[in-house]
Amino acid sequence: AGEAGGITQHIGAYQIVRKGQTITFIDTPGHEAFTAMRSRGAKVADIAILVVAADDGVKPQTVEAFRIIEAAKIPYIVAINKIDKPTADINRTKQELSTKLNITPEDWGGKIICSPISAKEGTGIEDLLDMVLLLAETEAKNLKANPEAEAAGTVIESNVDKAAGPLATILVQNGTLRVGDQLCFNDVAYGKVKSLKSHKGEDVADAGPSAPVKVLGLKVSPEVGDVLYVGEGEKVKARKMKAGGQVSEIVPVQTDDGGEDATPKVNVIIKSDFLGSAEAIEESLLKLNNEKVKVKIIAKGLGYLTEGDIKRAEDSSAKILGFNVKVPPAVDILAREKQVTVKTFSVIYDLIKYVKEEMQLLVRPEIKRTDLGRIKVLAVFRTESNSQIVGGKVLDGEVMNNTLVEIYRGDGFIASGQLVRLQSGKQDVEAISRDEECGLQYQGKPLIETGDILKVYREERTVDQI
Repeated sequence: AGEAGGITQHIGAYQIVRKGQTITFIDTPGHEAFTAMRSRGAKVADIAILVVAADDGVKPQTVEAFRIIEAAKIPYIVAINKIDKPTADINRTKQELSTKLNITPEDWGGKIICSPISAKEGTGIEDLLDMVLLLAETEAKNLKANPEAEAAGTVIESNVDKAAGPLATILVQNGTLRVGDQLCFNDVAYGKVKSLKSHKGEDVADAGPSAPVKVLGLKVSPEVGDVLYVGEGEKVKARKMKAGGQVSEIVPVQTDDGGEDATPKVNVIIKSDFLGSAEAIEESLLKLNNEKVKVKIIAKGLGYLTEGDIKRAEDSSAKILGFNVKVPPAVDILAREKQVTVKTFSVIYDLIKYVKEEMQLLVRPEIKRTDLGRIKVLAVFRTESNSQIVGGKVLDGEVMNNTLVEIYRGDGFIASGQLVRLQSGKQDVEAISRDEECGLQYQGKPLIETGDILKVYREERTVDQI
């Protein structure tokens, strides 16, 4: 409820104690936008819980999450949630699990534990935790770590704090991480641990295997998914502080344009509070690409918007999309001066919807031509500056009023215009059939002569919805 839009938009890790044993939960968002974040969640987890709503059943994101679990080759439990809802149907949900995902529940003779729960009411939660401990016990031989070793852990979130600088949430997977340890990645020292905070925000002196901790003291922000380890490495200089103390990192994004690709594009620059969010947004936007219009991500970064971002956007004709970040007044004024579009969002659905709308505006309409019939001109009755009234006979097809006309003389095209009035026997009509004579008013350059052939057709403009 505390998240914008009432949805989980960041990845986090939390711990509970059940029957004297600690369980660490990696909370990964369920919306399809967060494939990258969910993938990392599966990679650092020992056990997965696939959550399926009892009222909705198996949805595309359920299938996607299950594929990630399968690829990670980790044991899993199914939690059938929202059993408190009047429309909940546990048996139907199990049926869909069986038919769509080939998951056979234990009570149906299979091997997969399916625990009915209500997150809202708390029903079944303790049973679910017991099932997690039971599965962990059966998998004990595969779940081992050495608390005496040098620490190594995976970054599950990364962001830049105005006061504290680069921060990272790390899930320790082996060893014990302590205050004062130097963390490295690819033989580069990212900084010494100044302090460690638990998932509750409390200071801790160390963190053992499976403990999630927020690390303060890094000189640079690691990437989500990086495995940091304690050791010696090449020193790196801290990035300069910008925008009144706010660290702002931005990196160009390499996208394949296909060389001389003439497809219309919406250019965007992404600035977000967390690196995981920036990656999820990037992945979601690139999924919108199609053969008619594309989104091109010029760059992505963390922190407040800066004047440098405005300059980059101006140079590349890009729109700046801010996600849970602020726009300093001076930057806002510069954006208005340079006529750079800056949009900020707190819910990812809204950001994606905005970009889709901007892409839709660039979709070129398709024009479909339908030939209706031909008229042979028998007489020219009146010629004015931009119109003519002529008489003729329909050679084939059916000629209709308010359509388009092409003039042909012999085999040569002369001009084109519009048929704006159609008569038969001095009566206005909407259509004239083959072999019938008619009078018509032609609007366009007055070039029609007796003996010309008028090709009558209709055009329909359609715009595909992306």
